[in-house]
Order: sequence, then structure tokens, then C-alpha cells
Amino acid sequence: MLAPLRELEFLKFLETLGQYLRSTRDPRKALAFALREGRAFFQADSGCIAVAEAGEADARVVVALPRDDDWDLAHIARFIRHTRPPVRSDVVLAPIRRRGAAWGALAFRRQSPPFDHDDGRLMARATAVVSDAIQAMDRERMLEVRDRIDRRIMELLHPKDLFYQILDGLRSLTHYDHSSALFIRERGEDTLRLVAEQIAWTKARSRHIGLTLPIDAELEPALASAEIYGFDRHGDGWQAWTGKPVARLAELLDYNRDGHDGGHAREASMLCAPLVARDGVIGLLKVASRHPGRLTPFDAELIDRFRSQAAVAIQNLTRTESLQARMLTAERKHAMADLARTVSHDVNNALGAMLPLIQQMQADLQGGRMDRAVYLEDLDQVQKSVQACRRIFGGMLSFARGGARRSHHGEVSPALETTLAVLKDGMQRRGIDLVVETVDDLPPVACGQSDLEQVFLNLLTNAREASSQGDQVTVRVEPQEERIAIMIADSGCGIAPEDLPRVFEPFFTTKASGNGLGLSICRSILWEIGGTLNVQSEVRKGTRVLVTVPWAPATYARATP
Repeated sequence: MLAPLRELEFLKFLETLGQYLRSTRDPRKALAFALREGRAFFQADSGCIAVAEAGEADARVVVALPRDDDWDLAHIARFIRHTRPPVRSDVVLAPIRRRGAAWGALAFRRQSPPFDHDDGRLMARATAVVSDAIQAMDRERMLEVRDRIDRRIMELLHPKDLFYQILDGLRSLTHYDHSSALFIRERGEDTLRLVAEQIAWTKARSRHIGLTLPIDAELEPALASAEIYGFDRHGDGWQAWTGKPVARLAELLDYNRDGHDGGHAREASMLCAPLVARDGVIGLLKVASRHPGRLTPFDAELIDRFRSQAAVAIQNLTRTESLQARMLTAERKHAMADLARTVSHDVNNALGAMLPLIQQMQADLQGGRMDRAVYLEDLDQVQKSVQACRRIFGGMLSFARGGARRSHHGEVSPALETTLAVLKDGMQRRGIDLVVETVDDLPPVACGQSDLEQVFLNLLTNAREASSQGDQVTVRVEPQEERIAIMIADSGCGIAPEDLPRVFEPFFTTKASGNGLGLSICRSILWEIGGTLNVQSEVRKGTRVLVTVPWAPATYARATP
């Protein structure tokens, strides 16, 4: 039975502790205050708060007084994990719960007098108050993150930015130590496409954006159920928390299985949350940890709170892509009309060069004046003119047909060849020197072929129109680490300093017949795939545009082990 005076002192201690916990929103400050006040109340020589993470043998000190004191962290870890460490009279421990489970422990140590059973009971009452306060702070933090994302949705934040806001919010709440990812399912397709990934275990950027994973008939019911699945790795395989036969879903999403860095890139615990709307599965949220057991049902509940926001982000992306597709169509039609006006001169020149030669050959044949050497020379000129017309019409047909915007792979060299086939003869007729520097065997890039052609057409048309006789247009293609750089430069008139900051604004143009969408669309295309577009220009010195396009990721197909 606790003495009345001791009970009164303890209630005063709890009141002081409670007042502070209600005034702070920082869990670390709450723990530090509880440690300091508890050390004074229990008259301990030293104290610490330690946590035991999955995958770590010993506990880890979060805060200690004094800071450099040594603790038996294996002993504390056994207490946190309920494995009954031996009782020590100089140390008293009490559990701290967080995230719906045993999380840490408050520990005090003193040599004399030894701790007794009452000390342990009082500490447990104190840590219960601390646990409740910290879990309330975690809930409040979760609501703040959700409110922040809701505000971003209302502000019509670009869908890709919204994706990373969601992933960043999940990281701040679940503290995963591997990665989180958001996939979308294209309407009418049996694939998941990775559109955003945040990596916790390295500072490197994701190498997998654009990765597509196939969905087969066996996986469809698991996704359509909208159930959140938890998995832990066991050996080389995966086991669902519920014991359901859905391990193939984890196998599909385990695309880091061949990771570098000594295998540290591999997931060992995973949560998968399908995103289901009225039309069916529209995407999937994934959170992964490097240690089995690191993710818990509490984390699954947190992810569930963000599923609706992720679904809204994907639906916003669908609307944005639809609007962008209409803008691309409008810009393509405008570019085609502009090209038709431009290449008509080139075609007329080619036809005009052929017609006199053909008429002369007909007259020579009728008059019996055939000269083999002259005929060969005239036919060579006719062939060159026909090839010029063929290049021009072939390129225009390619632009007119376009390509499926759902394609996320393209080839830089063919896209440049198609564009130059249309523009090269016109540049030469204007007296513009065209220099092309490229390399063979370029890897495919994460951009649809028609989008690549659209970017190159807009940029090279701008360079041509800014140049006059004696100027030079240079195209330089250079492979870099995990991306390809394309530089398009001209020595033409350049862009005025007051206009340069506005060149990416939709509908801003200095051309008499322009619509102001070209560069805006180019930047949007490249932004969506993680590429870049940079413009530098000086009046009367020319313009330099640098485009970078990431390599296309491999398309992964996971077979059942």
C-alpha cells in the first residue's frame, strides 16, 4: 500500500507532467520533459528513454540524462519486446506505447536505495500518461498532413506535385526506412505504371519512374477487393499477414529484388493499398521497409486514411492529361499548318527542278539525241528531288499520324530524323547551316515517340525561324548517366531579356502567327517524365535550348515463383 504522502507527491508530479504534455505538440520534447521530471521525482542517478526497432537487436537511446551514460540496451530491448529480462534492483523500467504497439521504455537507475515494486507501478502510471499524450500528438500530426494535402488539392496543385505531397506525408507519419510509391492504372489496360516514388534509404532519385508492371487475372481480385495487404519477407519469398494466398502481389511489387548496395535496397516488409473508384482499380499505394515487422497494422490504418486523397490525385492527373492531350492536338494542327506553308516552297522547288530535266529528256528521246552521261546526271538530279519530296511528306505524315500518348518509350534518333526530314531542306534553301552531332546505339527514353517528335519539331522550328542566311543551327545529342541530353542552338536573333522569363507561359508569343503553346507544351511533356528544359538566349547572339530525357525503365514481368 502506497503511503498517502507518497501518493500525493506522485499526483502533483502527474499534474505537472500532464500540464506540459497538453501544452506541447512535439513528441521529442514531451519525452525529454517526462525523463527530466521523472528522474527528479524518483531521485534517480540517471535515466533514459529507449526504443526498439524491428530488425535491430538492441534498443536505441532517444534521450538520456546524463547524455553520455552507458545503458544495457540489450536488457531494455528484452523488456520492450516482452521477453522477461532478469530483474535488477538498481534499474526500474516502464513501457511506452506508440503507434498502437509497444514502442519504447522509460528507464531509471540508482544505486541506493534500491527500487521497489511501488516504484515500478508509479512509473507505469506515468508512462501511460506519456503514451496517451504522444499518441494524441501522432493523431494530430496525421490530421495536419491530411489538411495540408486537402489544401493542395483545393489549390489545384499539379497532380505530380500532389503525388509527392502524399508520399512525403506518409513518410513523416509511418517513418518507413525503404520507400513509398504510387502507381496508376491506365484505363482499359492491365498494367500499373509507377508515377512517383520516394526513397528513404538513399539520397538517389528513383530509377524506376515509368516502370510498368503487368496485372493478370489472378491478381485482379486481390486489387479489386480494396483490402490493404501487409507482407513480410521470409527467406526468398513473401508471406501475407492475413495468411491469404496473395503473395504474388508482393512479388510483383518487389522490383528492388536485384538491388545494389549489398542487398540493402531490398524490401523486407511491405504494405499495398489498392485505389478503387467507381470504374474499378485506378492505382495502388505501396510503402516498404528494409526490416521484417517494421510496418504494422497501425501503418496500414494510416495509409488507409490517405487512399481517398491519392485517388483524387490520380483522377486530377487523368483530367490534366486529357486537357494536355487537347492542347497537344491543337498545337500539332497549328504546327502542321505552319509546316504546310513552309514546305510548299521546298516541294515546289524540288518539282520545279525536276520538270525542266524531264522535259529535256523527252525532247532528246524524240530527237534521237541521247547522251548516256547527261542522262545519268539528269536522273541523279531527279532522284535527289524525289527523295527530298519523300522526306518532307514522310515526316509530315509521321507528325499527322502522331502516336499513342499512352506509350512511355521512345527513340531519340528516329524522332530527330523525322523532324529533320521536314525541316532540313528548308533550312538549306534559306542558307542556314545545319550541324547535327549524335551517337549510335542510344538507349530508349521514357517519353512517347510522338511526344519526342512534338518537342523536337517545336524547338527546331523556333531555331529555324530565329535564323537567317549565314546563321547556324546545331543539334548535339549526348548520352549521360541515366538520361540523354539534347542541345539545340542557333546563332539567330535571340530573345529579348524582358521576354525570356515569359517564354514558357501559355499563349505568350512574339510571333505574328504564333499561338504561344509550343514551349509550354514542351516543358509539360518533359516535366511529366522527369526531364528538363532550359532556355538561354542573348539578343543578336542566338538561343541555346538544353533538353534532358531520362532513360526508359525496363518493363518488369514477375512470374509466380
